[in-house]
Amino acid sequence: MTSDPSPLAQTSTRPLLQDTQSGPQVRFKRQEGRLLLLLPPSPENSPVPDWSDIWQQLKQRLAAAERFWGANTLVHLIAGDRLLDTRQLQSIADSLAEAKLVLKRVYTSRRQTAVAAATAGYSVEQHESVAHLSSKGKQEQGASPVDALYVETTVRSGVEIRHSGSVIVLGDVNPGGAVIADGDVIIWGTLRGVAQAGAAGNAKCRIMALRMEPTQMRIAELVARSPETPPDEYCPEVAHATPQGIRIVRAQDFSRARRPSS
Repeated sequence: MTSDPSPLAQTSTRPLLQDTQSGPQVRFKRQEGRLLLLLPPSPENSPVPDWSDIWQQLKQRLAAAERFWGANTLVHLIAGDRLLDTRQLQSIADSLAEAKLVLKRVYTSRRQTAVAAATAGYSVEQHESVAHLSSKGKQEQGASPVDALYVETTVRSGVEIRHSGSVIVLGDVNPGGAVIADGDVIIWGTLRGVAQAGAAGNAKCRIMALRMEPTQMRIAELVARSPETPPDEYCPEVAHATPQGIRIVRAQDFSRARRPSS
């Protein structure tokens, strides 16, 4: 699993996204034992992000900074609403590597940046700019109001994807990888790592995969692991919450097997 705090714990990461709004310059910051790289927000009324300015500021900060970090220190990139593609993320990672820093995780409110980060193999946490923390009543009425995050990648060991809506992964989730969603988790591949649906407390959320071999599953506050004896054959399955705990049924039987809503 990742060296970050437990991916299943509800850590107080959301204020970090808000913190990017406070300063106009690229800056480094120590917080809760982590080294943060904070990017300034995108300029208002400008369709083109000022990437050249960001790049120059980063290079200057790295060149002038006192080396208060050790070799191979993990960096959490707080991108906020700034749009970054895979090339720009790689440029940031390369510059950090020259200073013996390692880009580990990306926090963003932009869907495109989240997809780019996940595709590049970084842990990512994406929350919409319109707060996903809607009223508890709305959360309990059905699926999360936030659009789903769709990524086409293999979630490798040490990589974690978090999103305030549903997450759809076209690929496998390897052991040591994690997908955590306030909505549903849909894996169009094999789930061998950790999946958590309904992370904000919605027990009506589900976990779906073409092949279920999870290290651990969570739905709201319920926790389950794969049985020690694998099934004789695999088929698409759905994990859902019941009064007896998390149950897994074949996808074709799910509509008949699930408990009626009260």
